[in-house]
Amino acid sequence: MILPIVAYGDPVLKKMAQEIDQDYPELSTLIANMYETMYNAYGVGLAAPQIGLSIRLFIVDASPFADDTELTEEEQQFLANFKKTFINPKILKEEGDEWVFNEGCLSIPDIREDVFRKPKVTLQYFDENFQEKTEVFEGLAARVIQHEYDHIEGILFTDRLSMLKKRLIKGRLQNISTGKIKVDYRMKFPKQKKKR
Repeated sequence: MILPIVAYGDPVLKKMAQEIDQDYPELSTLIANMYETMYNAYGVGLAAPQIGLSIRLFIVDASPFADDTELTEEEQQFLANFKKTFINPKILKEEGDEWVFNEGCLSIPDIREDVFRKPKVTLQYFDENFQEKTEVFEGLAARVIQHEYDHIEGILFTDRLSMLKKRLIKGRLQNISTGKIKVDYRMKFPKQKKKR
């Protein structure tokens, strides 16, 4: 089932999300719905707060990046099959010199900005079967994970921009929160005036 994506300005996007256990109600259905919602919006990642649930869960499928001709063949092959579910993840370590990449977000449509992040991340998490794992991710996979991880920490990519950049996009962010934007996927706008 395709769920509405919560737009910028909703308080759920700024909350620290809570851990869940394997008895979380309808977990496998929720995960399936999140993938369907993400694919419908042509996203590469989706965190539970983006569908209004303040829980520590996010999904990624970085296969659209596999077409990037600037990547090595090995990186392209890895990303082509990089589809994972992360439950109660913890970043144990971020390493390397920060690099810039132009990021966007399904909760903040039509705004893309350069964000600096570390190229390598060590993550401990549970998969969809509640098997505990510790893995190291690099490059674009690490970046997508860090972006989604920020969501469960109550951080948006716009929070990582300079004060000047934030001022420049303030009006556009206001338009998103009030629903004055065209999107081709279902969204829920926190400050949209109710139609009478």
